[in-house]
Amino acid sequence: MASVQLKLGPADHGHPLTLDEFDDADFEPGFKYELIDGRLYVAPAPNPPENRLDTWLLLELAWYARSHPEVLNYVTPKSRVFVRGRKGVTAPEPDIACYANLDTTRPFGEWSWRDMSPLIVVEVLVEGDPAKDLERNVELYLSVPSIKEYWVLDGRRNPEEPTLIQHRRYGKRWVVRAFPFGSTLATKLLPGFSLLIDPHK
Repeated sequence: MASVQLKLGPADHGHPLTLDEFDDADFEPGFKYELIDGRLYVAPAPNPPENRLDTWLLLELAWYARSHPEVLNYVTPKSRVFVRGRKGVTAPEPDIACYANLDTTRPFGEWSWRDMSPLIVVEVLVEGDPAKDLERNVELYLSVPSIKEYWVLDGRRNPEEPTLIQHRRYGKRWVVRAFPFGSTLATKLLPGFSLLIDPHK
């Protein structure tokens, strides 16, 4: 007997789901859905100010990866990061994920998020629940050994003048540094990369 496809929306936030149910569900458009500790997490879809910041930073990282494939060889705005050892399936979906040393010669059909783990993840915060990016994901991404840095591009006060919060792995904890609007971020993970925190430049 065929299973019934679930129809899910914001009213189902917190609903317990298996990964198969999540993958097969019919979701109400206009929202972003994740599976965290075996439960559905629902957030608003990005608004245009958030999308502009997201696109700006994605292009900066993608341009770097194109010229430095020995450092990063895949940058994407759509990914899942599977976090092991949680009480239920946990797969946050960062706004940007940067990967190193992927075998990009493999046929597309052989790629699976379960087998891929990023070096850097980024969340863009303008509206929605700040605790998702500033608390929940801080813990989740620290639990993924491959993730060496977690960035939050924060445009809550003024998306025209965002700040960036860098979480850099140091043993079993993050070292946190804030970069105000107009400052420049550089990281040893990305030799030659220099990011002026100004989406208009």
